Amino acid sequence: MLEKYVKIGNLSISESLLSFINEEALPGTNIDKKYFWKEFDKNVHTLAIRNKEILQIRRKLQLEIDMWHLNNRSKEFNQKSYENFLKKIGYLKKEGPNFKIKTQNLDEEISKIPGPQLVVPISNARYVLNAVNARFQSLYDSLYGTDVIESEESASERYDPERGLEVIKYSKEFLDKHFTLKNNSWKNVDNLKIINNKLILSIYKKETQLKNNNKFIGFRGSREKPTAIILKNNNLHLEIIINPYAFSAKSDPAGISDIIVEAAVTTICDHEDSVSAVDAKDKVLGYRNWLGLMKGNLKISFDKKGKQLIRKLNPDRKYISKEGLNLKLKGRSLILNRNAGHLMTNPAILLHDGSEIPEGIMDAFITSLCSLHDLKSRKNSQSGSIMIVKPKQHGPEECEFTNLIFDKVERVLNLEKYTIKCGIMDEERRTSVNLKECIRSLENRVFFINTGFLDRTGDEIHTSMEAGTMIKKGDMKSSSWIKAYENNNVEVGLSCGFSGIAQIGKGMYPEPDNMRKMLKEKISHLIQGANCAWVPSPTAAALHALHYHEIDIFKKHSEINKRSKVKVSEIMKLPIINRPNWSKEEISLELSNSAQSILGYVVRWIDQGIGCSKVPDINGVNLMEDRATLRISSQLIANWLHHGVCSRKQVLEIMKKMAKIVDQQNAGDLNYLNMSPNYDQSIAFKTACELVFQGKDQPSGYTEPLLHLNRLIKKN
Repeated sequence: MLEKYVKIGNLSISESLLSFINEEALPGTNIDKKYFWKEFDKNVHTLAIRNKEILQIRRKLQLEIDMWHLNNRSKEFNQKSYENFLKKIGYLKKEGPNFKIKTQNLDEEISKIPGPQLVVPISNARYVLNAVNARFQSLYDSLYGTDVIESEESASERYDPERGLEVIKYSKEFLDKHFTLKNNSWKNVDNLKIINNKLILSIYKKETQLKNNNKFIGFRGSREKPTAIILKNNNLHLEIIINPYAFSAKSDPAGISDIIVEAAVTTICDHEDSVSAVDAKDKVLGYRNWLGLMKGNLKISFDKKGKQLIRKLNPDRKYISKEGLNLKLKGRSLILNRNAGHLMTNPAILLHDGSEIPEGIMDAFITSLCSLHDLKSRKNSQSGSIMIVKPKQHGPEECEFTNLIFDKVERVLNLEKYTIKCGIMDEERRTSVNLKECIRSLENRVFFINTGFLDRTGDEIHTSMEAGTMIKKGDMKSSSWIKAYENNNVEVGLSCGFSGIAQIGKGMYPEPDNMRKMLKEKISHLIQGANCAWVPSPTAAALHALHYHEIDIFKKHSEINKRSKVKVSEIMKLPIINRPNWSKEEISLELSNSAQSILGYVVRWIDQGIGCSKVPDINGVNLMEDRATLRISSQLIANWLHHGVCSRKQVLEIMKKMAKIVDQQNAGDLNYLNMSPNYDQSIAFKTACELVFQGKDQPSGYTEPLLHLNRLIKKN
């Protein structure tokens, strides 16, 4: 369906977007619509010129790097010579003097409360509400419903009492470890009450207390018969629910029916990698959901097992402090907004020359406009900040451009300077090797840095495409440059004064069905110094929250500050293999794995507009796939094609073979369209092939240009 546009000044604005802004977003903000469109028109045209310039700089630098590798291919690679060349062309910047960030008015969830961070596609209101409401989650449900608790019997809808007992045992052991009692165990507690502002626990008519009564902060109900006990450790809250009549409390001597853990402390609502937003209709859907969050009235009705349910934002959680004061805990996550990056444009608005508006500029103005409603109520950010995560920035100049965008937005919306805060995604190589200077250019706005090793690996492959054959995807995780990159992110953040002020984050756990594995592995992010890390679901947030009781992040920061720092040259080590001796079977397996990943994600993106989904790998393990995983898979095959590891014919045959398997995996989806056997008629299959065969020529190896183009073809 073709867009219908309305001409305002030098802009042509989609009717649906114009109606949304004029009739839904602007009312209640005290901003006149004539003023808004006049200022928006003037500023976006100015910013669009600079947007084009930075993309031209990206391309110029990449061409120069390609040429250097081609000119030096016959010689043995010289790291020092390579780094000197990068300095000469302005890719590697001279590091300036030490400094500390100056960001002010940041909420406690950013500065003081380490914990899990959920990322959710803004286009799905139900998922958004689930994520934002995941601030407090049932530990019992999270353990019972996952593989953390082993069970001999297969999963069943019928309650398994043995499994239930194991959940209670696990939970009580957790309490014993982090809310230790004097000379006894939570397993033996048969009564709880509050006397003289202390939590008193009875065990066989004998009384005991917490070793550290400061961890007890309040209750609900009465002091003699509390219905909930509120505890706190490492700034994270926990509620022990007491209801002896509940089904889950039948075997508990104290009548404890559940343990509610503070889980998703922050949630990123994503307008970028996890959505498929290619036109005005798609963008308005995301903006409307964001507006609903900022107004606090987002809700959705849906059918579940024949029942009509309504989901809306959770209220705050009331309790009585041990001193007797009526207090509240925030009932939902602190909500952050991830805008699009600098690359893509969108046809929702056309500029004076008929070109599409840069999507990141449009996002900045419109999501901030919607956020004005929260600045009045302070229901989300109690400190009065708008927090925007900005992805895929390449180096300090692009961070400076983001600062300029936010400065213009603040002027148009009559906001105090630096109201808009910025999260820096450290996921492009030119940002990693210049991270300190990137932070400096946003020193008054930065609230967050985060590593994203999949996008970062995709950029590593593309930037060094002409350097040689890349190692396998699985080997990338253990390569030396990745370890240096992850450590550098934390070290630079700490040296710039992030501890106790801003977040240092780590990336997504990719296996949403393997929570036992997550509990073993993801604590490494805290050991590395991250005070937040990404999780794929509310359940994963509840389980990952247990790690933050285990480790005091701020003490860990003090330890990390004492170690020797990573050198930039360590991050610059190229993950190439000079003479690969892989067998035909090894090559075929690697290509098949990447092809399945690409096809499983792209077919839903193109045909159904699903931007993030679980895609089974070649072994049937469900993995969370988004454009970051797509980028690395497509770039790896493109690299192997370019260096003759495989042939175009071989790759096409594997793509067709894996398309059949992906079709079989999606046989239960009534909305699914098969790619085989009529491959030529499948836009999704065509797109997947283009991502591979044209991968070398895509800007920075990004997948968005081809995805957006083919999704628009599919929609129209």
